[in-house]
Amino acid sequence: MSGARTAPNAETAGRMVEEVLDRLASSGDRAACEAAEELVRVLMEFYGAAFARAMDLLGHRPERPAREAVDTLLRDELVAGLLVLHGLHPDDAPTRVAHALAALPQDVESAGFDPATGELRLRLLGSAGCGCGGSRDAVGQAAQDTLACFAPEVTTVTLEADPASEPVLLQIGTGPPGSSSSGPGGRPPATTAP
Repeated sequence: MSGARTAPNAETAGRMVEEVLDRLASSGDRAACEAAEELVRVLMEFYGAAFARAMDLLGHRPERPAREAVDTLLRDELVAGLLVLHGLHPDDAPTRVAHALAALPQDVESAGFDPATGELRLRLLGSAGCGCGGSRDAVGQAAQDTLACFAPEVTTVTLEADPASEPVLLQIGTGPPGSSSSGPGGRPPATTAP
């Protein structure tokens, strides 16, 4: 079939990379050559780490059934990211988002994903810490980092608070509610001697 490319083997791929690097080196642009070499190095480290992780995950229990082994690989952030990058991950975006959210330390649920904008709305379940913005920011950043691997379709994460988990503010008063026995400043009202 014309136009179809066959996947190169390791030797062919290595030779092709060397040819491209040699062409860049012969251009005389030292910065471009160094950037290309750095790019190749980063990609090799990424792929090497993913394959090492896959082998490690499979080696923990080599007797396990194939489906369980595949599920283990799909739940791993590094391996899943590589599969998603190449369009090889078998799960659809909502399933991958659910896997990513399950990996977060804070309980969150999806409140909706808009594929057109890439926005995922998340609802915080339970307390996100002290109620200050810092803990919400940490949850948002953790979600964004995990989703980048499992579901790069998600480009924006918006956090919504679960109304049932909002803290109840207590009014601190000078006496029990409804008490009229306190005067100004919480002191008992002055009494006059008969």
